[in-house]
Amino acid sequence: MPLTALVLALASAVASAVWNLLLKLADDTEAATAVAIALGVILFAPALAFGGIPAAAWPFIAASAVLQFAYFTLLATAYRRAELSLVFPLARGMAPVLVLLIGLVALHVHASAGELVGVLLVAVGAVAVRGIRLAGGFADTGIALLIAVCIAGYTLVDKHGVSLASPFAYLEVVMTLLGVPYLAMVTRAKGLQPLRRELRPRTAVIGIGIIGGYDLALEGLRLAAAAPVAAVRESSVVIGTALAAIVLRERVGLARFGGACLVAAGIMLLALAAG
Repeated sequence: MPLTALVLALASAVASAVWNLLLKLADDTEAATAVAIALGVILFAPALAFGGIPAAAWPFIAASAVLQFAYFTLLATAYRRAELSLVFPLARGMAPVLVLLIGLVALHVHASAGELVGVLLVAVGAVAVRGIRLAGGFADTGIALLIAVCIAGYTLVDKHGVSLASPFAYLEVVMTLLGVPYLAMVTRAKGLQPLRRELRPRTAVIGIGIIGGYDLALEGLRLAAAAPVAAVRESSVVIGTALAAIVLRERVGLARFGGACLVAAGIMLLALAAG
């Protein structure tokens, strides 16, 4: 793996963990998400100059926009209700597992021993992150798993979409298509005042992290195979859990942090085995 691709993937992982942390810190996660996406789209508008969008790419763009609209809606709701150290590892960790399961069940793809062990590690890690208590919290876990479904969905779609168009222009159009209705939905539900309160530098950083972080991953994929780039990028699971403990003072504990590490290890094994 070239050093440049490694640095890009690590930077993408850090960006993902940081913007999720900042979103969790927001007073109104829905308003912050809406404003962050809008600011990110404006700041990255020059990306449209990097290439055109052929007609063949538009179905993938539309599908990705729908899936990411659902993703951001669920993510903002999850961070309003639950801890970052619960939502982030489960959502990010289970998505690659779902991609593998879709391949096994729907596409009849053969899974190697390494992939199956990776699934087991992620499953055990997810249980450790969630905990085995029976009282309360299952709705939050369900939301996190739905987020994982969205991530798996738009990942599969984008894998094909970016092969047809410039990754930077592709992502800019996707974010614009999902950002406009999301902003309208939040404005209708909450009014303009919450949105005005989120017009601050921190929200702009979230928007830069959302779009810029994904752009870094796409650029890394131009320089190296998908498996090692994905493996390095999913170190964000551990980074996000550590930030939840240090910055948010969440009671992560050894079991939850150990679970996050198992999730990350499982994802890395899945990516490397697939490669």
